[in-house]
Amino acid sequence: MELLESSVSRFTELLASPAPVPGGGGASALVGAIGIALGDMVGELTVGKKKYADVEEEIRALMEKAQDLRVKLLACIEKDAAAFEPLSKAYSIPKDDPKRDEVMEKCLRDAAAAPLEIFDLCCQTIELQKEFAEKGSKLVISDAATGVVFCWSAMYGAAVNVKVNTKLMKDRAYAEKLNAHIDEGMEKYWKIAEKVYEDVYRRFC
Repeated sequence: MELLESSVSRFTELLASPAPVPGGGGASALVGAIGIALGDMVGELTVGKKKYADVEEEIRALMEKAQDLRVKLLACIEKDAAAFEPLSKAYSIPKDDPKRDEVMEKCLRDAAAAPLEIFDLCCQTIELQKEFAEKGSKLVISDAATGVVFCWSAMYGAAVNVKVNTKLMKDRAYAEKLNAHIDEGMEKYWKIAEKVYEDVYRRFC
């Protein structure tokens, strides 16, 4: 399924349907990509302005990173869909099948991998949004604030999509390793995202 080739209308139509994909993981990836695109836009509207000449080189570097993250997040939409379909089929394997546990475990690991990648990418986007908000044109920092909220939401969406899979894993050591990674990241990055948003929001109060 070429979800990346779907129109916005078609993608949301599929989300609202009983089709197994796209789901929360793919939606999180798209929201994260939109969020960091807003940060990149702040950069585009900052470079070339005399007032920000002293940070132009830094802004261009941030934009390059933002563009890379956007592309990677969009690629995760397909990765998430590709990993979930085998898992949805694995649930139908009879419980008395001796290979069921092995197949399920592999499918659960694969299904957790895409949202885990989305989560890590979103953490990186939040770091970038902080820089865009601090160094970008004051005329468009509201877009950095909007973008960081999108990235924040995408991070939370990815987190729960990792945990829905780790909850069912038989290998609890592996599951807890992933859970700890998610918990640590959420604790760190929600604080950064919230501060970025609040710092910008207060400027308009």
